[in-house]
Amino acid sequence: MAKSTSKGNRTDAQKKKDLLVALEKNLGIVTYACNAVDVSRALFYKWKKEDKKFAEDVYDINEIVLDFGESQLYTLMKEKNVSAVIFFLKTRGKKRGYTESVDINNGTKTTVNINGIPLDAI
Repeated sequence: MAKSTSKGNRTDAQKKKDLLVALEKNLGIVTYACNAVDVSRALFYKWKKEDKKFAEDVYDINEIVLDFGESQLYTLMKEKNVSAVIFFLKTRGKKRGYTESVDINNGTKTTVNINGIPLDAI
């Protein structure tokens, strides 16, 4: 049987259920969800560590939040938001070459030869 608490006589099972609802409502932000249902962050993380089902539910909520974020990004791209398009291509279009590179020059000269011919001579 679930342990009863003095605050509103909610059982741990009910607190977990309430917390999961609040977590989804607050887009996965643990502090806001805990404050909404009067549960400490420490207790949230204890439950997440010790209760496999609770941890799975938290994971599922975080996936829902990620899906929401992606949907918002797609909305911005449809509205021709250039920053959103660039972000999308940098993160999801890497295989197609949409990446940034950093050129690091440490002050040394490197000679590149192709078939014995210095590259600067080509």
